[in-house]
Amino acid sequence: MVVNPVGVLTLTKREIYRFLTVATQTIFPPLISSVLFMYIFGVAIGSRIDFSVTGLSYLGFIIPGLMTMHLISSSYENTTSSLFIARWHNHIQEVLLAPLSYFEMVLGLLAGGVARGFIVCLSVYLVSLPFAPIPIDHPIVLLYFMIMVSVIFSCAGMISALWAEDFNMLNVWNIYCILPLVLMGGVFHPITMLPNIVQKFSRFNPMFYMVNGIRYSITGISDTSILFCAGLSFLLAVSFFFFTVYLFKIGYKLRS
Repeated sequence: MVVNPVGVLTLTKREIYRFLTVATQTIFPPLISSVLFMYIFGVAIGSRIDFSVTGLSYLGFIIPGLMTMHLISSSYENTTSSLFIARWHNHIQEVLLAPLSYFEMVLGLLAGGVARGFIVCLSVYLVSLPFAPIPIDHPIVLLYFMIMVSVIFSCAGMISALWAEDFNMLNVWNIYCILPLVLMGGVFHPITMLPNIVQKFSRFNPMFYMVNGIRYSITGISDTSILFCAGLSFLLAVSFFFFTVYLFKIGYKLRS
């Protein structure tokens, strides 16, 4: 429960201002890489791929995947860098001494990651329009999945920032866990194109359901049940959020 909305809003504004002041590092790189992916895979290579079985062009298929990939990475990287640097320079004490509950502290930090994820994700969609002007079939569903996915990975970023002891450890989860799972989650390929054994493995990959949720919201096409995607995303978002609040409450690596 939020009893100090002014404090939460102030912390949120600080987090948003922090990543906007370095937009050349936080906002523009994902857009540039997305344009390159769209041109190389969607235009140059995708035009030679027979993708009629999905009902979409290859470019139309990968755009929601790219949106999801950058939504995940932006949300995760924002809270990871913010909280770890605060711990590293010991100015996390300013937040801990503020008249905020642990719930409100996490909510304020989380909002910054969600905001950055939203900006990057929607910007990727906007830069995709010259390549493939795909209308959004289900905008409310898109909003739902954007919120759930950004909450999950903003919280995951905070958990990683609390766990890490140095800058090398900070990127371990992103490089060795999140990125491979995202790429194997159907960003660039439908699950039906994979060998049977890999298809079975993919169904245990939570990123697969997040990618499909956002792909369905834009194109109306999904490789699996959209209700299951929505339910799993909600369960993960709630679990990650309250686990992060718990870590703040016990002061895990926050109090020296």
